[in-house]
Amino acid sequence: MVVLTKTIFSEDLLFPVNRVPEGFNPKKDLPEGFYEFFSGLHEEFKERWIELKHRRKEVLALAHKGILPDYLPPSEATTREWRIELPDYALDQRNQMTGPADDAELVVKMLNSGAPGVMIDLEDSMVNAWDNLERGINNAISALHGQLSYYDFKRDVKVPIYSNKSVAIVRVRGLHLSQAGIIENELTSASLYDLSRIAFGVDRKALRHNLTFYIPKSESAEEALFWRDAFQRIEEKLGWEKGYIKCFALVESHPLAYQMEEFIFNLRDHILGLNLGRWDYMASLIHFNFENPEWVLPDRNTIPFDVPFFQKLRELMVEICHKHGILAIGGMTALFPNRQNKELNEKALKVLEADKRNEAEIGMDGAWTGHPDQNEIAVAQFPVPNQINVRKQIERNPELRIVPKGIGKRTLSGTRAAIRTVIRYRNGVLNGKGASLIDGYMEDLATDRIYRLMIAQRMKHRNKVEIFDESGQAVFHDEKLIGRLFNEELEKLLTESPREFHETLKEACAISQKMIFSGQFDPE
Repeated sequence: MVVLTKTIFSEDLLFPVNRVPEGFNPKKDLPEGFYEFFSGLHEEFKERWIELKHRRKEVLALAHKGILPDYLPPSEATTREWRIELPDYALDQRNQMTGPADDAELVVKMLNSGAPGVMIDLEDSMVNAWDNLERGINNAISALHGQLSYYDFKRDVKVPIYSNKSVAIVRVRGLHLSQAGIIENELTSASLYDLSRIAFGVDRKALRHNLTFYIPKSESAEEALFWRDAFQRIEEKLGWEKGYIKCFALVESHPLAYQMEEFIFNLRDHILGLNLGRWDYMASLIHFNFENPEWVLPDRNTIPFDVPFFQKLRELMVEICHKHGILAIGGMTALFPNRQNKELNEKALKVLEADKRNEAEIGMDGAWTGHPDQNEIAVAQFPVPNQINVRKQIERNPELRIVPKGIGKRTLSGTRAAIRTVIRYRNGVLNGKGASLIDGYMEDLATDRIYRLMIAQRMKHRNKVEIFDESGQAVFHDEKLIGRLFNEELEKLLTESPREFHETLKEACAISQKMIFSGQFDPE
């Protein structure tokens, strides 16, 4: 287990940049030949990567001045007839199970679950630290080769990946993240590093299907060109044919929702589908509407899965994807089943069934889950391997910023629960876990972002938006109140937790408060 200590954090950097350990020599300690392979790619793509990151900040700053994301003018992507032919291996993705790549046992269990797809994650569900990353990359490569295993100590047996038809997909880190220590005195794109390590490390003859990635956190159609060119340059350097690398892409930023068709067009030689990463999307929606008090959302777990701002985006995604022959995949149901808790287990599976049925009825082709017990129920909601032939008459450019009204509640207990969750999540990170099961919900960086943004927004608009306590009295959400709630929840957690976690709980509390009070919401 990797524990991140206080020495990693500075006053200005609450999200640590992933860096190689002291004494690490990338020219010698990375796989033979990789440094030369990667350094050329870094030189070729670094300026574009930096420019795309700058552009993201400009778009967010404009949104906070009232110039919000919108649809692009008509173009070849939106006016010409064009279609993508899916390879046979990708035709059935009714459920894609997801989990952190650094957990070999979980990766093997996912691949043995019978799920049509498995997303092996190097991003949000995994701690962004060097040892976790390298373990995750090695596990991913081994899994793609069908060679990964783990030892089951209860049964005293080694468990391999059994012969299965699951499509194995690796999610790399997003363009917002940097990797330090590979190129001397320079940061490099974490996305490009991950792509390169996986592609360089696999034996193509050992793969059951095309090398396939998940692209996270994209914010524009222009970014699709970066991914396209990176894929094709890697293919060229490895002697692979153009289009051998395939991908799915997550729609989890508000600006990309307006550029999905153009994004697909730019990646048409590689892309197999889009996925609504709804928890990151909710965080992005809050962030881009941060200055608008109408977008102070209700307590997260009182917002229904079919809230209009999600439903309209689902409908638009289905229409765009199916128009061009690719899959539209739904999001993750955060409430997890628990066989030891009958009531929670029944509730979680009932919520899952309703959530996935809604996505299937809209026309989606599959969804995400994170627990083996969810697979059978999720798949059952989708009547056929895919619904690409489903097309529904919808508005060409629908309104995607539908202010939620008449749903959920804004409560002091919701603020308190958010604070408790961000402390517990951050404590998990400090103890090497990128995702934690908290009160029945699987929480990772996406939901942590939602809670931190929600708390900050309630503070910002405290003079315009009322938050009520259990007696119905409005509670003024200023820094004093939030600081007191953090202290109270920390004291409860210290009482409830083993002493070995006390220092990291205190650190988690301090970091989370500082993130909120300083307005640092996204890692870099």
